[in-house]
Amino acid sequence: MRAPKTANRRVKSLLYEQVARIGKVASSPKRLQLIELLCQGGKTVETLAAETGISTRLASAHLRELRVAQLVETERRGRNVVYRIASHEVAEFWVAIRALAEDRIAELKVALAQLTDAPRELTPKDRSALVKAARSGEVVVLDVRPPDEFDASHLPHAQSMPLDELKARIAELPRDKTIVAYCRGPYCLMAIDAVALLRNKGFDAVHLPEGVAEWGMAALR
Repeated sequence: MRAPKTANRRVKSLLYEQVARIGKVASSPKRLQLIELLCQGGKTVETLAAETGISTRLASAHLRELRVAQLVETERRGRNVVYRIASHEVAEFWVAIRALAEDRIAELKVALAQLTDAPRELTPKDRSALVKAARSGEVVVLDVRPPDEFDASHLPHAQSMPLDELKARIAELPRDKTIVAYCRGPYCLMAIDAVALLRNKGFDAVHLPEGVAEWGMAALR
C-alpha cells in the first residue's frame, strides 16, 4: 500500500512544480511589466527594453524566461523578432494577479491611491453604458497609447490620439462633450497626464483606469 502512496506524492509534487514555473517567472517586477506591455500588442525586444528602462540584453533574458514558461511567443517580421502574449489567458493572469495584490497588500493600495490622486476617474462598473454613450457620440473615448498599440487592440468606439500628439491635436476634440481617456491600465500614467492636460485647457475630461487587458477580461466573463 505504501508504494502507490509514494508514487502519488511524486506525481503531486511534479504537478505543483510545473505550476510553480508560472509563479517563478511572475516573481520579477520587470517580467510583470513586460507582460503588461505585451498585453497591448506585439513588440520588439528593443521597444520593450526602452519602455521598461532596462538594457536589451536584460530584456532578452526576461523574455527568455517568459518563453520557457510558454507565456509569450515570437514571430519574425522581416529583420525583427516580435514578442506577444501566447494567449488571452496570459492577459487574464496579469489582471487577476494584479487585482489580488491590490486587494491584499496595504502598501500597494496606498501607492495606487497616490498614483491616481488627481484627475477624477470613471468607474468601469457599467461598461455597456460607456459603449452606448460612445456609440451615440455623447462622449469621446480617447486612446492615448502609441498608435501601434491602438492598431493591435482598442476599446469600442475609441479614437487614437497618442499623448505626445495630444497638445498639437487638441483642437480636434469637441468642447461640449466629455472626453474619457484611457491607456494601458491602472498603473499607466499616460491617461492621467492626458486628463490633466485636457482639464487645464477647459475640457470635461475623465480618466478610465482600465485598459484593453481589463476590458477584454470583463468581456470574457
